[in-house]
Amino acid sequence: MNPRVTNLFEHAYRELRPRAPLPEFKVQFFPFTNLNNTIRLRDGRVLVRLSDLLEGAGDDVLHAILHILIAKLYRKEIDSGHAARFRKFAGSQSISAKTHLIRQMRGRKKIHGPKGAHYDLEEVFEDLNAKFFYGLMARPQMTWSANHSRQSLGHYDPAHNTIVVSRVFDRPNVPRYAVEYLVYHEMLHLRHPVKLRGSRRCVHGPAFQADEKLFPHLEEAKKYLKQL
Repeated sequence: MNPRVTNLFEHAYRELRPRAPLPEFKVQFFPFTNLNNTIRLRDGRVLVRLSDLLEGAGDDVLHAILHILIAKLYRKEIDSGHAARFRKFAGSQSISAKTHLIRQMRGRKKIHGPKGAHYDLEEVFEDLNAKFFYGLMARPQMTWSANHSRQSLGHYDPAHNTIVVSRVFDRPNVPRYAVEYLVYHEMLHLRHPVKLRGSRRCVHGPAFQADEKLFPHLEEAKKYLKQL
């Protein structure tokens, strides 16, 4: 183990559990496809995997993430300073760019195709593109999800430039405006990328929300989605 990381783990552990004996532990950097970090307790041994994107991070950032992981493992309150420090690091332009590149290089995106049994996502995209973006938005990859997820209804993956919509909406009883709203919402993520404000990521900023209100069936679509 890296002596630097070993010392930081011990420090973070003592912060949160000053009276508990230090457990056997192992901390290692791991080539995740994102800025992921994990912690597990196995037979009394604490196993930590940190994204290898953190290898060049400062001691303050590594201390912060180790504090967060240990606090989650033992259900302790997370120090707000540590949380803000890691959010700022994770949301910085340099780390965002590295994360984006790593996801492209290491990640694999399963594309199941835009044509469903009832809706064609590419057709939906082009209709919305003409109505709201003068037909000028470049179309990303469009695909239905592999399963009928009700948790993740839709998302835009910038690393693979792909809009994914849950296959639960590819049904004859699903109104077209619901599918259009999901695609339109993800199109707005292309138009309004995530911005960093202080230590927080701004995903749905004022400009995003203003454009979203232009969707003519906004309230009906949101009401329909809530039923799921």
